[in-house]
Amino acid sequence: MEQTAKLIIDGKTYELPIIEGTEGERAIDISALRRDTGLITMDPGYPNTGSCESSITFMDGERGILRYRGIPVAQLAEHSSFRETSYLLINGELPTPDELNHFSVMLNDHSLVHEDMQHFFQNFPRRAHPMGILSSMVNAVRVFYPEIPEDTSQEAINITFSRLLSKVRTMAAMSYKYSKGHQVVYPSHRLSYCANFLNMMFDSPVKPYEIDEDMVRALNVFWILHADHEQNCSTSAVRLVGSARVNLYAAISAGICALWGKFHGGANQAVVEMLQDIQDGGGDPAPFIARARDRNDPFRLMGFGHRVYKTYDPRARIIKQVCDTVLSKLTYSDPLLDIAMQLEEVALKDPYFIDHHLYPNLDFYSGIILRAMGIPLNMFTVMFAIGRLPGWISQWKESVEDPHWKVHRPRQIYQGKTERDYVPMGERVTKVS
Repeated sequence: MEQTAKLIIDGKTYELPIIEGTEGERAIDISALRRDTGLITMDPGYPNTGSCESSITFMDGERGILRYRGIPVAQLAEHSSFRETSYLLINGELPTPDELNHFSVMLNDHSLVHEDMQHFFQNFPRRAHPMGILSSMVNAVRVFYPEIPEDTSQEAINITFSRLLSKVRTMAAMSYKYSKGHQVVYPSHRLSYCANFLNMMFDSPVKPYEIDEDMVRALNVFWILHADHEQNCSTSAVRLVGSARVNLYAAISAGICALWGKFHGGANQAVVEMLQDIQDGGGDPAPFIARARDRNDPFRLMGFGHRVYKTYDPRARIIKQVCDTVLSKLTYSDPLLDIAMQLEEVALKDPYFIDHHLYPNLDFYSGIILRAMGIPLNMFTVMFAIGRLPGWISQWKESVEDPHWKVHRPRQIYQGKTERDYVPMGERVTKVS
């Protein structure tokens, strides 16, 4: 028997269907609400609104659960690679050895960027933010490969996905090299996906980069933990823009722009900037912690707490272990990382932080890891974008294949002026301030 919710308006009762997901999540289906009642719902920021049904990622903020296609993210971080996790997200199942090998070959074959695209890079200002460059260049990829998105064969679709996954990584490294005025390093077929990126970032003719397997694993885990996170801001942007049936490149570019915000993908950068502020203020985190405890102070410690997770961020538990490994390999002292460890100790023991669920989150440890690996601050959000790419692709793919697809078109409650007549210029009265 179908479950329903009853809504009473002006004495009239309406029955609304209740949808239940495979993990027991329940939602009231209001898709016919305006048609039947003339009313809409109001939900600023959409924290109580479901925009789609999805089979990609399950998360439970109260219980601290995150799974990709049913597999706990902790298992993927321990046993999988970013390349394999990307295949899982996009295709729905873990690949067989042959499928993974074929996928790897495609990533390698499409890793080079068209030489003419280098002119775009060369004409961006040296101080241009890499996220701005990346979003522009992803759109430009569509211009260089216009034919593939119109071909709906599975092989053509897989080529498009592989092209994005491989070229975005290459373009990100290129944008860094150009910002430094350094020679571009091309991808190598001898290196894995993550090792290739590190080599393209840090190799140079005067100082060849030595691959460190602990750093490669750290990057693998970092990108796996960022690969998807349900209907967050940037993923919703990809789905919204994609609902207009734009090409995949345009939808991904929109996701990159959404991720740029400091309260989304820019949070890991904001963590290091906060640590720098503490260092500039004398290096004692105590005054900042006191401000964070003060409810009348708008100040907030970046990298602590989470909008969805009401317990410890499950990704933070995993990446903390990787963070400890990376920090143990440092051969120099970094005062910002010392401050970070002091903040972590307070947050894990202080009753105020525990009671308010202000645990160190993924962004906190991500900022520390990226700084320790030598990734420049303005590249932090780009690193997030590369990791989130397979999630964006899988979400776009799922929305395109949705038989109940509709162009996203939210409603509003108008609070402006009611109807009034146009006043000719000569009859308008100058307002006195």
